[in-house]
Amino acid sequence: MALSAKLQLRQSQSLVMTPQLMQSIRLLQMTHLELARFIDEEFEKNPLLERQPTDADTGDFLQPSELLPEDAGLDKIFASDDASAETMAERLDASMENVFPDDPGMADQRAPDLAAQWKPSASSNLPSAEAFNIEDFAASRVTLYEHVREQIAFSFTDPLDRAIAYALGDAIDETGYLSTEIADISYRLGVNEAHVLKVLGICQTFDPEGIFARDLSECLAIQLKARDRLDPAMQAMLAHLDLLARRDFSQLKRLCGVDSDDLLSMLAEIRTLDPKPGLAFSTSGAEPITPDVLVQPAADGTWTVEINPETLPRILVNNEYFNEVSQYVKNTQERDFLSECLQNANWLTRSLDQRVRTILKVATEIVRQQDAFLAHGVRHLRPLTLRTVADAIGMHESTVSRVTANKYMMTPRGVFELRYFFSVALASAEGGEAHASEAVRDHIRKLVDAEEPLEVLSDDTIVLMLKEAGIDVARRTVAKYREKMNIPSSVQRRREKRAALSLRPR
Repeated sequence: MALSAKLQLRQSQSLVMTPQLMQSIRLLQMTHLELARFIDEEFEKNPLLERQPTDADTGDFLQPSELLPEDAGLDKIFASDDASAETMAERLDASMENVFPDDPGMADQRAPDLAAQWKPSASSNLPSAEAFNIEDFAASRVTLYEHVREQIAFSFTDPLDRAIAYALGDAIDETGYLSTEIADISYRLGVNEAHVLKVLGICQTFDPEGIFARDLSECLAIQLKARDRLDPAMQAMLAHLDLLARRDFSQLKRLCGVDSDDLLSMLAEIRTLDPKPGLAFSTSGAEPITPDVLVQPAADGTWTVEINPETLPRILVNNEYFNEVSQYVKNTQERDFLSECLQNANWLTRSLDQRVRTILKVATEIVRQQDAFLAHGVRHLRPLTLRTVADAIGMHESTVSRVTANKYMMTPRGVFELRYFFSVALASAEGGEAHASEAVRDHIRKLVDAEEPLEVLSDDTIVLMLKEAGIDVARRTVAKYREKMNIPSSVQRRREKRAALSLRPR
């Protein structure tokens, strides 16, 4: 066979994901807090962006000046050949430098203006109260590490003891427990373990009570000792916390040598203790949930679905400023910079508008599908999949998945994550409409809550009761749902309920 070189012209199609399109996809799955941070970064980089007036200024939110057509969603991505892809890239100018401009000197350029603004003078007045944010001047919370080191500085005068104490302080985790073995600290510092244990005993008297413990039993013992409540009976209980976890009260009474009343008093004392004392100094505060979608009943019996105004991005493109600055452009570099800023600003406003409309479209379909849940409760939650919603609104399943990630909906029945409304279908015993898994879990929970102490329901019994209610479910499915809801087995529940009856004062 002869080998020869030749040229062939071949046409092919490929999916082109420009950086701007990738960023639009990222915007879909951002929470409103992440979106607010992203927009703040864009304000820093783009002088043509300005904040949109709110209802405090105009009485209503302004609508974006440019809206994407309905058929220009992110899921409408069509493949193109190499030539058209190159044309698209040139038209959008979607390079990484354009999407993520880098201007490290921006902060330095603003510094002189700020310095001049705050320069004191005889004629200048103090800024108004609105110019200050009290949170900017509030002291940061003291961490557990700082709190412990401060106590170490006042508790030890010997340099070696202080060094050991600092090593122990470095070894505690956020809950206050000692996370390193004494032998390891002893080996690292070159001292004997008895010396380390002596210093540890002093550190265990620090505030808050219970820190520097090596396990839960020692943590509770430290707190009880500080209250002068660590008697032999309490020590026996702390030595058998596994029996307490299993609610084996009869065995505990025998080991502790107490009667039912004393055991109840000891249990009440245990409940007042803090199993994780270090968390009181935790600096990671939980962010409040702000719903992205608001659902309210309408006068005609339907539901009103709208975007929460608090989560709406408020940005506008300042075209007047662009036209004014364009008159003073001196070279090609400045002209390119202005064009790039205008292009990125227009792209951002269109992407944000498309994001809002996509969220609203998905949320509206979810409300339509789950109308019975909103009207009658979780028992009427319908099985729903991402594909069902995607097919109904003409979008791709991956787009619906991104929209429903970390988004919340406020309904008359509470605030729910959008993913809450999606669940697998469980067959009906009578061959009727399937049941949602969340509705079945709620049914199981109510059956267990209503059971009598002497008539605890086994998983097989729950299966039969669910079948009578028209839900065809296997025993292993009941066990799986029960474990997900942290409901103990029937044997454990029977033991707990009988123990509670035996401890009940007569």
